[in-house]
Amino acid sequence: MRRRLTPYLMILPAGLWLVVFFAVPLIMMASLSLQQGNLVDGFQQTFHWQNYTEGLSTYGDKVVRSLWYGLLGTVACIVIAYPVAYWIAFHAGDRKSTYLFLLLLPFFVSFILRTVSWKFVLADNGIVLGTLKGWGLLPEGFHVLQTSFAVIAGLAYNFLPFMVLPIYVALERIDYRVIEAAKDLYAGRVQAFVRVVLPLSLPGVFAGVIMTFVPISADYVNAAILGGPQNTMIGNVIQTEYFNNSNYPTASALSFTLMAILLVGIFLYARVLGTKDVLEAAGR
Repeated sequence: MRRRLTPYLMILPAGLWLVVFFAVPLIMMASLSLQQGNLVDGFQQTFHWQNYTEGLSTYGDKVVRSLWYGLLGTVACIVIAYPVAYWIAFHAGDRKSTYLFLLLLPFFVSFILRTVSWKFVLADNGIVLGTLKGWGLLPEGFHVLQTSFAVIAGLAYNFLPFMVLPIYVALERIDYRVIEAAKDLYAGRVQAFVRVVLPLSLPGVFAGVIMTFVPISADYVNAAILGGPQNTMIGNVIQTEYFNNSNYPTASALSFTLMAILLVGIFLYARVLGTKDVLEAAGR
């Protein structure tokens, strides 16, 4: 009897944690998304599905912008993270742990503080632009803040480790003798990378894309600090509707809409690139 109950008892703490802090709030938010009312008179369950349609029709452009920023931020993370992970995996030697620690060290600082620091770095008369303007390399009217570039740069920076670490783990697992065998078969460096290293590292890229695209698309801090009114993301709208307008049903409906779009996107991504196809490519 004890042996049968042991597996269930072992997962009981984690199960209770998920139920209390994930399932219950999710159900409450789903119920709230279909309610009507206000903070003074209270909210009542009326199964008002128009909260979804009205929210999407009103803020559809913000949803599209969030997904677009999420895509560009994820691509930027791949472009930056892959060479870094490759160098650490194959050329860092015994100092791999040191370089990984240095890579993660800035992220021990608060997410907000790191984003605000970007605001000082990218300021019109900051350490970078101010210096370049002083040297005459940039015109005085040039600015980066309150642009899409500033928001995407902040997003890519803040979520970069979520891309580096999965790719590094995938590259670290590659047996270097396989690469040497490819070179023995007269494959050049580029061909060995394309035919051997890249396919074997695809599981890491696959995991990294999921781990970065979802939080980037739902982020609101970078758009609020580094962007302007024209860079508002759906996360900023949800925050405003919930905390400023106390419009809980609309905020909940928008949250579920974003979650549904991201889940569909992840499912299509998995179907098109496929975890099965990725693992098969890695196994060749």
